[in-house]
Amino acid sequence: MNYAKKIIYQSNYWYNDGLKKAKVRDMSGAIISLKRSLQYNRENIAARNLLGLVYYGIGEVAEALVEWIISKNFRPRDNIANDYIREVQNSANELEIINQAVKKYNQCVEYCQQNSEDLAVIQLKQVITSHPTFLRAHQLLALLYLHDGQYAKAKQVLRAARKLDMTNETTLRYLHELTRQRSRKGRRSAAAERRKKSDAVEYSMGNETIIQPRHSALKELASHLAVANLFVGAVIGAALIWFLVAPAVNQSRSERLNDQMREYSEQINSLEAQVSAQTRTLDNYRAAGKETEADAQQAQNTAESYENLMTVSDQYNSGEYTNATMADTLLSVNRDSLGDNGKALCDELRESIYPGACDSFFSSGTEALASEDYESAVENLAKVVRMDQEYNDGQAVYNLAQAYQGSGDNENAVKYYQMIIENFSDSEYVQDARENYDALSGAGNGDSNASGDDSDDGGSADSGNAEG
Repeated sequence: MNYAKKIIYQSNYWYNDGLKKAKVRDMSGAIISLKRSLQYNRENIAARNLLGLVYYGIGEVAEALVEWIISKNFRPRDNIANDYIREVQNSANELEIINQAVKKYNQCVEYCQQNSEDLAVIQLKQVITSHPTFLRAHQLLALLYLHDGQYAKAKQVLRAARKLDMTNETTLRYLHELTRQRSRKGRRSAAAERRKKSDAVEYSMGNETIIQPRHSALKELASHLAVANLFVGAVIGAALIWFLVAPAVNQSRSERLNDQMREYSEQINSLEAQVSAQTRTLDNYRAAGKETEADAQQAQNTAESYENLMTVSDQYNSGEYTNATMADTLLSVNRDSLGDNGKALCDELRESIYPGACDSFFSSGTEALASEDYESAVENLAKVVRMDQEYNDGQAVYNLAQAYQGSGDNENAVKYYQMIIENFSDSEYVQDARENYDALSGAGNGDSNASGDDSDDGGSADSGNAEG
């Protein structure tokens, strides 16, 4: 067996091991085995798709999507990962619920760090209700119950967590701690029972065993003395009742009023604390609602970036598309939203596509500038600046400034002339750029009439360059 076949064999061996563990809900063991399979053969599509399913089964939807998207990149057609991704994307409401659950879980972690365990427990219950397979939420709720001594509730939550992953190390550690705490509590109860029995005397009477507290004779004598004291007290009370009853009634009434006032005051303080806690919870919910919308938009943008990246990869591999066509799609990819593998693929495609695309767009933009078609010139030259700001020693930036000036957008023209002055001081265009900058700055930029281009073209140029 040669080296390549050994690698394939090892990869398939660990895939089969991961499959067996996944079937018995040993999710932690399955993840370890499947990662080993991919270490031997990263293009093992079956192992990568199964790893995504295992992540999805314990509520890690983002990790699952990453594995499926990588799988789709290796095999674009006849890949069940396409169905998985499509199903998640079509379930927009479910995806939003999951995003919100993850956000609430992160908020619960902050509550725990702020010693607000009660708020964390309330919110974790909501997280588990909306996202029942979220293993980490079950584990955090169980930990809070353990910390609060609510062992029955902790046991119930840990049972649910173990059904999600039978061999998860964190779940098993919490179960062990639960058993240890309950055993300690049982030993304390047994010791208290033994002390109680040690204070009693046991003797037999016929066929019956009598257990009687020690010093019963003394207690019996004390009971007789108590009866005698009652009679004496009755006599004395009859003599003094006329002098004491009225003041005692008034004092008792006053004490009852004071007790009621203290009780009402404690109730008011308790209600104020509850209202304060509920107010904080409501504020957190409102803040979470606003952030959820942003998170959902970010998730959609990330998915679109991956889709566009895969599209460019397919186009590049086919060899049927021009660099300019592929660059248009590649410019819409947000590199910062990608994972490590996605970033590596994005950088590789940029290095291969951008140089040829810059030549094409620069030529078209320069011709449009010469023919005073400033709108086309801005569109083409802005793409060049986004891909390579230093193209032709700053000539693309200078021509873009000229195009903006020709279109009457003095604000953007000043911006790119200033870029020439600051970044290309040795360029042959710097003197002309400085003169135009001084002239337009002196005009106060009052002629600017293309603020929309500033946000769409000029602003995009800066952000694109920062990514590159």
